[in-house]
Amino acid sequence: MIEVGRRQVMAGVAGAGALGALSIATAGNAEAATRPTIWIGSRGSNVTYLQQRLNYVGYWCGAADGIFGAQTQQAVYALQKAWGLYRDAIVGPNTWAKVASNSRPGARFGAGYRIEIDKRRQLLLVVWGSSVRYTFNTSTGANKPFYAWGRWYNGQTPSGNFKVFRRVNGWTNDALGSLYRPYFFNGAIAVHGATSIPPYPASHGCCRLSTSTQDMLIAGGYMAIGRQVVVY
Repeated sequence: MIEVGRRQVMAGVAGAGALGALSIATAGNAEAATRPTIWIGSRGSNVTYLQQRLNYVGYWCGAADGIFGAQTQQAVYALQKAWGLYRDAIVGPNTWAKVASNSRPGARFGAGYRIEIDKRRQLLLVVWGSSVRYTFNTSTGANKPFYAWGRWYNGQTPSGNFKVFRRVNGWTNDALGSLYRPYFFNGAIAVHGATSIPPYPASHGCCRLSTSTQDMLIAGGYMAIGRQVVVY
């Protein structure tokens, strides 16, 4: 544990259960031991190195500017989720070891050009050709009923195989909330940018990404009309 202000937070260690006994005596262990623990607000060469490694393995965090901001936090969430680590966006010894491993998660359904949304791990994967090109933190439906626009909704993100059929190029509001550049793939459910993307299910049914991530995916052609979206 480390002290941050007046609260204690887990320093990037493995979560409870089988992964709770995860050892840091793995590839990257020696390097991890030389790195200080960093988190949002940290600055300097260790942050730059972290950002470079995250980008290299597809946990996109934007420019490697040496500032641990919100986009870097999102990328660390994604890496910790992919490896089954504690989801705190604090880069301690276990997280540093995985940063140094240079490994990407695999696609569930093999090669192709699609978006995969893993609800259990709360990850959005961009499958491009034979590999996963990008891995992002996402927040899907909280599975809590809510009332909006004169009716009740179940707050779920349904599983299935879909295709993007509609988009809005900007902010829009509907019964599911405030959506940035949404790409709809199942009725009113979309992949969209948002100002809050916690590392757990919190949406009304959509799949949230940071606004910067949504902009990048659209600009790169990864998010497009007709794109396959597989939710499981």
